[in-house]
Amino acid sequence: MSHIVEIQTEVRDPVAVQSVCSRLKLPAAVLGSHRLFQGSVVGLGVQLPDWRYPVVCDLASGQLRYDNFGGRWGEQSQLDRFLQSYAVERARIEIRRKGHTVTEQQLEDGSIRLTVNMGGAA
Repeated sequence: MSHIVEIQTEVRDPVAVQSVCSRLKLPAAVLGSHRLFQGSVVGLGVQLPDWRYPVVCDLASGQLRYDNFGGRWGEQSQLDRFLQSYAVERARIEIRRKGHTVTEQQLEDGSIRLTVNMGGAA
């Protein structure tokens, strides 16, 4: 049986964030104070490719803080890729925690299909 799920992502899991950094070959995320264009924010900072400032994850609220100046200081597609990968990594963590296995397939349109095998069977 197949189900399609849409997910609105809140970034709250530091383990999943670090997994995304590894998956996308980004520098490890750093917890602390991070400078944006106007001021500093505290959270888990992720440096996306060619972004002037980091994306800072407020793990308590799940919200992201960043300044890409409407795409001039960083491409939106990089943030979209990060969020998509976060959703996949977070789902994979929960699926494995429940004792199941998961396979992943990158689709031509850029979306990712996860197939959950119940009970850990491959």
